[in-house]
Amino acid sequence: MLNLPQFSIRFRSRFLPTVGSLLVAAFSGSLHAAGSETAKVNFNRDIRPILSDKCFFCHGPDKENQKADLRLDIRDSAIEAGAIVPSSVGDSTLLHRIAENDPDEVMPPPEAKLGSLTPTEQDLLKRWIAEGAEYQDHWSFVPVPEQVPVPDAGNGWARNEIDHFVAASLDERGLKPAPETERERWIRRVSFDLTGLPPMLEEIDAFLADQSNQAYEKVVDRLLDSSAYGERMAIDWLDQARYADTFGYQADRLMHVWPWRDWVIKAYNDNLPYNDFITWQIAGDLLPNATRDQQLATTFNRLHRQTNEGGSINEEFRVEYVNDRVTTVGTAFLGLTLECSRCHDHKYDPIKMRDFYSLTAFFNNIDESGLYSHFTETAPTPALPLFEGDQEKQLAEARKLVADRERAYAEELEQARKRFETASPVDPKKPEPVFSFNFDDGKASGANRSVDGKVGKAIEFTGDDPQALGDVKTADFSRTDPFSFSLWLKPAEHKSRMVVFHHSRAAEDSAFRGYELMLYEGKPTFSLIHFWPGDAIRVQSTEPLPLNEWTHLTITYDGSSRADGVTIYRNGKADGKLEIVRDKLTRDIKHRKEWGDSEAGKIKLELAGRFRDIGFGGGVIDEFAVFDRELSPVEAAAMAGAKGDFSQADRFRDFALNRDDSLREKRAAVLEARVAENTIAGDVRQIMTMRDMPGQRPAYVLFRGGYDQHREEVGPGVIPAILPFPNEAPRNRLGLAEWLTEEQNPLVPRVAANRLWMLTFSRGLVGTPEDFGSQGEPPSHPELLDWLARRFMDSGWNVKETLRTIVLSATYRQSSIPEDSKTWSEDPQNRWLARGPRHRLPAEQVRDNALAIGGLLVDKVGGQSVNPYELAVSFKPLPPDKGDGLYRRSLYTFWKRTAPPPVMVTFDATSREVCTPKRESTATPLQALVLMNGPQYVEAARALAERLWKEMPESATDDDRLVRAFRLCTSRHPDASELQVLKQLLSEQREHFTAQAGEAAKLLKVGNRAADPSIPSVELAAWCVASEALLNYDETYTKR
Repeated sequence: MLNLPQFSIRFRSRFLPTVGSLLVAAFSGSLHAAGSETAKVNFNRDIRPILSDKCFFCHGPDKENQKADLRLDIRDSAIEAGAIVPSSVGDSTLLHRIAENDPDEVMPPPEAKLGSLTPTEQDLLKRWIAEGAEYQDHWSFVPVPEQVPVPDAGNGWARNEIDHFVAASLDERGLKPAPETERERWIRRVSFDLTGLPPMLEEIDAFLADQSNQAYEKVVDRLLDSSAYGERMAIDWLDQARYADTFGYQADRLMHVWPWRDWVIKAYNDNLPYNDFITWQIAGDLLPNATRDQQLATTFNRLHRQTNEGGSINEEFRVEYVNDRVTTVGTAFLGLTLECSRCHDHKYDPIKMRDFYSLTAFFNNIDESGLYSHFTETAPTPALPLFEGDQEKQLAEARKLVADRERAYAEELEQARKRFETASPVDPKKPEPVFSFNFDDGKASGANRSVDGKVGKAIEFTGDDPQALGDVKTADFSRTDPFSFSLWLKPAEHKSRMVVFHHSRAAEDSAFRGYELMLYEGKPTFSLIHFWPGDAIRVQSTEPLPLNEWTHLTITYDGSSRADGVTIYRNGKADGKLEIVRDKLTRDIKHRKEWGDSEAGKIKLELAGRFRDIGFGGGVIDEFAVFDRELSPVEAAAMAGAKGDFSQADRFRDFALNRDDSLREKRAAVLEARVAENTIAGDVRQIMTMRDMPGQRPAYVLFRGGYDQHREEVGPGVIPAILPFPNEAPRNRLGLAEWLTEEQNPLVPRVAANRLWMLTFSRGLVGTPEDFGSQGEPPSHPELLDWLARRFMDSGWNVKETLRTIVLSATYRQSSIPEDSKTWSEDPQNRWLARGPRHRLPAEQVRDNALAIGGLLVDKVGGQSVNPYELAVSFKPLPPDKGDGLYRRSLYTFWKRTAPPPVMVTFDATSREVCTPKRESTATPLQALVLMNGPQYVEAARALAERLWKEMPESATDDDRLVRAFRLCTSRHPDASELQVLKQLLSEQREHFTAQAGEAAKLLKVGNRAADPSIPSVELAAWCVASEALLNYDETYTKR
């Protein structure tokens, strides 16, 4: 939002009578001159845009920043202040202030930098007040009418209802529709609009030969049924969903979310109703008996940028992600600039700051971290397993086997109690560790130092110098392994967190994967982590350790992947007040190369510090020991040197763990089953999705948007000025989806219908698809937009049916060249639709068109992203794929947020850092340079040249081949002059390459595919240049 200087406003309720009289006299004359035929001023069309641009910033909905306590967006407020006196021009102080010459009195004031009102705008305001100053609700906030009357216009021209609305608008402006376009141009137009690909020559010829009444319908139905339709539609949605293959920000690591992209393609091809398309993405996981696809769809909410940059604050960025979800929903579904309400009430629309943060409460309740992990490519939690083949069945069977064997162990445990009663007592003794370190050699790493310990020598740590113990095999435990640790420690201070020991690559940077003993404000806390926070177990003592005193800790774990399998012993006694912080561990805690884990197989056990974490500064550790089994309470006491009587329960636990052979066999069987389950689980691909935590994380209004500036607590809520929350809906994301898709929601169907129109006409009926609010452009054809929105809902939110209606209209079938020059001069942007659409193809279609023309395009749907030519990572070239990866549709191109595909960006593709409903449209010399010299396009030109030789008989003449090449590129036959230009170019190039054979060889080496050796190099090079010229022809990359 604008950051305007503060200025004072003095609002006078009355002007001098002489000034008022002059205004009345002048306006009366203008009314008389206009005559009775002057159309009545329409508030939404004529007045609201003026007030929104020039007045609402200081006199609009933002209560905290209103000047002079005046609101001009509410009629009663404006009248009460005397700014507007209905039907009285002379008494309306608003008119006096906008006409003032005194810079201290004129509105808007010069320091606001909003500009002054033009004479036309002033005249409109005068007329409006004279006519009674009637207000209207903002057009987009009014529910879509149940019935929208179709005008009686365009008879004899109209093909469906769309055309009657368009014809009425043209009649009103004295414009005429353009003639019907040629069939070749129509099939090319509709093929790009519905599939993003050019029509094949066979398809063109079949259409031209079909003179039936259903010829056009058959083409449209065929295109809508093709798999290419879903790919074309997905591209537009990926821009809005801010889809990319990397997280963004500094490191911009891989995020592996392409399965969601494939779901989008499938959803469009399956014609998933749009209301379900919304619901699944917002709250698919909350649907009853949610399918895997419904859960996968919620990845939409996680596609925002994520950071791991040094110095970043976890909670700050977690809040940032939540805010991004709200603004994306607002832009993509509602067409509103909700982000303007993040720091204050909206300046122009009835959206309060409280509304914004009530919406954040819907997205604030998943167990996620604000910092993603640099040293692993594993999906951040919450994550959804994406099973392949029979993985799901295998995992279910493995988990059943684990449960069966654990149950068998529990049953055997009851039998063991009887054996324990007759067993001979055994004196407790100290267990033997598999690894121990007593520090008596006096060696310490870095600036750590050897000091007197509990027994002999110990190490005092700086907190900045971790001390590695053993080698990579030392204490390299899995989540299925039972293990224990024993140590003496003496903390010198308490901090928010301190690392005592860990087995991990890093903290946030590796998702904390591994295990760790931490002190949180001095409280011992032990964790086993696959990916923090959603896939981990953590238990924490409720009491801090004493400072500057020796305390013995024993930590035991039973290999169960459950929090109750962890016990912390303090000075030999089990801590009975452990708090379970997390209790969901489903995958391994070890680092694996196949998970993209950095330094997998190189991780060591470390004491007192960790990369980018807070170490055990000033603390001392002694007598550190590692065990590859779970120690019993008796053994834990022995390690601490504790003496005394043990309970029967403690003695039985020792018996069960160390002396009963039957239980030992059962434990081995359980371990075997757990290892098998862990292996299968680790092989399953995962993707980040949504999954709510139990309970509701508190949400707050954040002062000025600051993540830690909590003010009023808010619950999940919506924007009541648009539509109240449904009475029976749950207060979660599923309820939000119900609110969005409620038939009375005025925005969602209009925004969606406008977007479908924009996909085909390149310009929406509302020219600002990102803003349907007061600052946005009003619709050019409001009744048509309402009719489309109503029909869309009544059709069951049928996207294909709506597109079918649009492209079969006479409006769409018009030539892109108008019938007269008046249309060009009065409607250069084609707002009034007096001609067909005409614009340069989007970036993806420019490239896909070239590949299709050259016969290179690989027709494969879905799969991992690919690396075509000229991608970069960290400003360095990214090696291109080999084979098919170079020729997949551009939809599948690897998309790095900080370095998006440069060729695509040249043609106005977005970085996908934020939700983008509309791309810019530019025409630059660089675009021509790419088409002439880009490796992909040069190779496509050569492939086209080879097609002309391979697909045509040897008897074919140059004219035959040039005509075919021209048709492949433009979908029509060339005229005589165009053919002559091509023939001359071909002749010149033959002469050139005959004289410069080396240049021909060099040209034919461009690209991954080898040139066809059966075609003479000079001839192929000449045809390659001719093909390049055709690929650069504006009609090749322009939809007309």
